Amino acid sequence: MQNEDIMTGEMLVEAVENQLAEGNPVKVKETLMRLVMTGTPREEALEMIACALSVEVFDVAKNEGTFDLKRYSENLDSLPDMPWDFDE
Repeated sequence: MQNEDIMTGEMLVEAVENQLAEGNPVKVKETLMRLVMTGTPREEALEMIACALSVEVFDVAKNEGTFDLKRYSENLDSLPDMPWDFDE
């Protein structure tokens, strides 16, 4: 993987914003609403969702696999706990 292939945090947040605008997957909007309703500032919630998205982007890039919507949804459900905290 080359540097230009790596998505920045800003790009990931933009991708989340695009998912929200398109309404796909619906789980992204549901997660944003849940986080905001429980007191998380919107920008912080977007960054959390972008972290969950980064797990999928990294896996696709590293393993040349396909985007795992089920795992993405599970990671969204677990927020505000971060996906990389699950291995402990």
